[in-house]
Amino acid sequence: MLGNEIKFAVREPTGLRLWIFVSAVLFTATALVALVFPAQLYEMVFELATTKVSIRLYGGALLSISLILWNGLYTAEKVIIQWTLLTEACYLGVQLLVTSVSLLEMGTLSNGAALLLLSDGVFLIVTLSYYGQLSRRPKKI
Repeated sequence: MLGNEIKFAVREPTGLRLWIFVSAVLFTATALVALVFPAQLYEMVFELATTKVSIRLYGGALLSISLILWNGLYTAEKVIIQWTLLTEACYLGVQLLVTSVSLLEMGTLSNGAALLLLSDGVFLIVTLSYYGQLSRRPKKI
């Protein structure tokens, strides 16, 4: 039958939808804070002052990723869920790398920055584990 995607139905790992929901909520909340209170967000993490424009652009990028996550939450197609998880993993990996390099250049590590690095690492590991579980080929019966 044309248009029937039953053969593409995926057995989801336990907690996948909850993980995507939590990620979408956190990305949306961080984006809104970055858009509304840009100076406070940067000062809270790095304990330094910066321009508001760059943080607002960061908030816009996070809001875009959160929209991808919200849309990935309601789909049943395996490929879209995989791309949603891969998008989140790429973002988290880049943020972890950029934040680490920035902190090494500054030579300081605040509590907020340490929490950011830790949460990025944990989120990256969990997201990649879900991506890996979805990428496995199903066993033939």
